[in-house]
Parts: sequence; structure tokens; C-alpha cells
Amino acid sequence: MTALPEPVPDAAPALPGDDEVLRALLRRRDGDGRADGHRIALVVGGGGMRGAYSGGMVHALQDAGLADCFDVVYGSSAGAYVGAGLLLGDGRGSARIFVEDMTCRAFIDPRRLGTGRPMVSLDHLLDHILAVAKPLPWERLRDSPIPLRVVATAADDLQPHVLEPRSCADWKLALRATASIPLLAGPPVELHGRTWIDGSVTEPLPVLRALREGATHVLALVNRAAPELRRADPGAGPARWARALDRLAPGLGMMAQETHRHGPVLAVLDDAAHPSRDGAHLLALMPAQDVGVRGLTTDATRVERAALAGYATAAAALLRVQDDHRAAS
Repeated sequence: MTALPEPVPDAAPALPGDDEVLRALLRRRDGDGRADGHRIALVVGGGGMRGAYSGGMVHALQDAGLADCFDVVYGSSAGAYVGAGLLLGDGRGSARIFVEDMTCRAFIDPRRLGTGRPMVSLDHLLDHILAVAKPLPWERLRDSPIPLRVVATAADDLQPHVLEPRSCADWKLALRATASIPLLAGPPVELHGRTWIDGSVTEPLPVLRALREGATHVLALVNRAAPELRRADPGAGPARWARALDRLAPGLGMMAQETHRHGPVLAVLDDAAHPSRDGAHLLALMPAQDVGVRGLTTDATRVERAALAGYATAAAALLRVQDDHRAAS
């Protein structure tokens, strides 16, 4: 990887947030442990190749010694994979996998559209990348003392749910389910008697879920710069994959449109006084610069820039609070 960028000392969060989230993590790292009474959640957003941003952020969190300071990790779609990397002690790999292994036609190839094969090959991801190139230790993921709560969308009620994998085989199905989109990334996945598709279709950033489930501190890793997150859909009509979702379940394609998916969580992230926060500490990290990476980007140079931008974002946030933390120690 290109040399890691220096964090910007005075970098401020793009959304109203509470640096107490980072201070609580630093206190845990430096000796307070889990006797603080907090429940600290890491929430990692989905978005396909945009996951390079959060992969870089996770790399920085691990370099700072914070990987085992969370109580729970939530992830939808690519966010589940990135979160798994952190829990397995491979934050660097959470960034590198996008650059080294996923910017290829074996994984993403628009030419497959119309051939009956999905444009995004989860078979290549799960059966080659995570089995050969960068093997994922499924047993360690299954037995992790910090739970990974993988969000997927149920085809029967069109609602997001946390999957409950028990075996290694279940975990492989869960990670496939949270990223499956008909036509785009493969057919729905059967698990525990229900049919599932991509979690980010209905819950791309499970911040509200973390708050509802009792998190006192939430660190959200966002894979979009603030202007892109706030930008409305261009109004060109539903994409082809969204129409395929409507065939699976009427109304699902509309739900998958950008403004519908991100509106509720953006309302919480954008308002420090939002009632859903209810006294909880919430901080969202998002790249300061949009480097042009989208869900299906395969330009390795741009994807690497996204990983570096994510690293710089998290490093800058930690730099922002470390002096106060040292003074209090």
C-alpha cells in the first residue's frame, strides 16, 4: 500500500458528533477495561466497493490498539465483511482486500449483465478470495467474544433483521445473504427457513439498531463523504437491479433507492439533539474527500485512495482527542 497519509490535526467531524466515543475507547485501551459500564458499538456501513473507505478506517482503529475495545460490531453488506476483519485482528486486510483482490473482472464484470450471471460474483469472493487469497478463519469468527451482528433483508416482510448464524456453514451463508442482490450480486439466500437479500437495501448503516439495543456509545463508519450522503437521487428512475428487486417483492426496489435508505439514519447523524440519541454518545466518521469510488468501482488506484482517505479520517479523529486523553490520564 502507498505510504499512509498523515492525519490532519485540526480535522473536524463532518456531522455533529461526540468525541466522548473515542475517549471511552482510549480509556478502555489504556487500562479501564470493560468495568466502565458502557456498551460501545461499532457500526460499519455497506456500499460495495465503497467499503474501502471503512476498511481504511478499521485499519487505523486497529493500528491505534482499539480493535478489542468494542462490545459489539454491526455491519450490513460490505460493512459486515469489514467488521469481521477487525474482530479477527486484520484491520489492515479489511482495506487491502478491496485493493488487491476485488478490483478485478473475476469479482465485478458489467459484461455479465444479461448473461444470467450476476455482475458481482459472491462465489469468487467467498470461494476464492476468502478461501485462498485471504482465507477467513470461520471458526474464530463464530467464536469471537465480541459479536458481529450481520444485518440482512428478509424477502417476506421487507424488513432488516440480524441473522443468527451458529455454525461455520451458517456464517458463510450469512455473509453471502447480507450482500446478495438479484441480478446484481446473486439470488436470495436461504437461511434458517427464510429468504434473505442484501442488508444495505433496507438498513445500510445500523446506527438506529445499535441505539435501540442499548449502546451507550456508537462509532459509525460511513462510506460516503457528507455531500454525497446528503445528495438526493438524480431522478432517473430505478436502476435495473432495483426493478429486479421489485419482481422479487413489489415495493422493494423503491425501498432500495438512495434517499429512502439513508434518510432515517442521516436524520439522526445530522442532529445532535435527535430523540433517538436519547443521551447516547454518537460519532460518525466519514471521508473528508470523495475520491470517486462507488459501489462497483474497479479502478485499483481510486480504490486505494479511498482506503487511504478512510485511514486518514480515523487517524485525524483520534489525533483530535488524544491530547485531552493524555492530560486526563
